[in-house]
Amino acid sequence: MGYYVLIYNVIDDYVSRRVPYREEHLRLAREAQNRGELLLGGALAEPVDKALLIFRVNDPAIIEAFVHGDPYVKNGLVIRWEIRPWTVVIN
Repeated sequence: MGYYVLIYNVIDDYVSRRVPYREEHLRLAREAQNRGELLLGGALAEPVDKALLIFRVNDPAIIEAFVHGDPYVKNGLVIRWEIRPWTVVIN
């Protein structure tokens, strides 16, 4: 199992435009959390220009499937995303 960071770069008016998609996004996140894949997630503040989601999975394809199912991505709230392996030294 490896740790990965999913980085979302979001649109300027992300906070207001996410409202119609928020429940579906949170449902998707909770399902990933319940499966033990998603550990933490949330938007960075001041400014709200990125979001970080921390996964622990065997295969980053699991994260890619999350991204492709995410209503924030499908509806243009995320302008760029990136999956990065994370070398955790303190847990």
